[in-house]
Amino acid sequence: MVAAQPGRVPPPRRHIEHPRGGPTVLRIVLGTQLRRLREAAGVTREAAGDAIRGSHAKISRLELGRVGCKERDVADLLSLYQVTDEALRAEFLAMARGTSTPGWWHQYNDVLPGWFETLIGLEEAASVIRTYEVQFVPGLLQTAEYARGVCRLGNPQASGKEIERRVELRLQRQALLTAPGAPRLWAVLDEASLRRPLGGPAVMAAQLRHLLDMARLPNVTVQIAPFLLGGHAAAGGPITILRFLEPDLPDIVYLEQLTSALYLDKRDDVDRYLAVMDRLSAQAESPRNTQAILEELVRAAEEG
Repeated sequence: MVAAQPGRVPPPRRHIEHPRGGPTVLRIVLGTQLRRLREAAGVTREAAGDAIRGSHAKISRLELGRVGCKERDVADLLSLYQVTDEALRAEFLAMARGTSTPGWWHQYNDVLPGWFETLIGLEEAASVIRTYEVQFVPGLLQTAEYARGVCRLGNPQASGKEIERRVELRLQRQALLTAPGAPRLWAVLDEASLRRPLGGPAVMAAQLRHLLDMARLPNVTVQIAPFLLGGHAAAGGPITILRFLEPDLPDIVYLEQLTSALYLDKRDDVDRYLAVMDRLSAQAESPRNTQAILEELVRAAEEG
């Protein structure tokens, strides 16, 4: 067995002091660091699982950031990987404690599925969010009334109280766009999402005006993929790509489905979706032309 070199993989201290992205990001960063230590020490996932009274599958979930980390398990893994520096061990254990600290969104657990919770944490930590939407205005750019219509459409059996909780959660997510250190949001909207009068003409007109206002923010870019574009590579469904400043967080592609979502972080997969997004952005209307189109749509919605 090769002794680990703990100095080569210091945990990023800023995630302990300022956990932007909360427990989601801490889990991913800690998992990545533990995987590097395990590989440097020449330890198999099976052996690591035995050390924490678990299986190789548990180690895999831990290293991928899918689950929180118990301090005892992290301490045992650090010992197995021959990490003896007390200051370094203390930082790892502090990170482990942070993975169990609830994010602000945990107060909405009654309406928040686990597969979507991960996205909220990643949005909080992202430096760039690129998204393409086919049917709806992106959640980060929705008005309350429009969001209410979307939530009712997707949850027809939900009570009025549950719908309001979902709308409140959506509006809370949007606060990151105007917070200090806000990410850059680059959204491409299919023209169909803007032509479909969800909630009625008045709601749609207000939503379109809101899009215009948001597009004026320095960190928000909005483009429209017009009908005239015809078919394009992203026609299969909505796509979101998140990029992070933290080197231990790879670019992640988020693909939402009806009752679940996929998170892709393999380099080949991410590169493929980045190429699709780049082509779509090049083919879509420019931000300036998009503004003119939105103004025209607002007039049409108000007259309708």
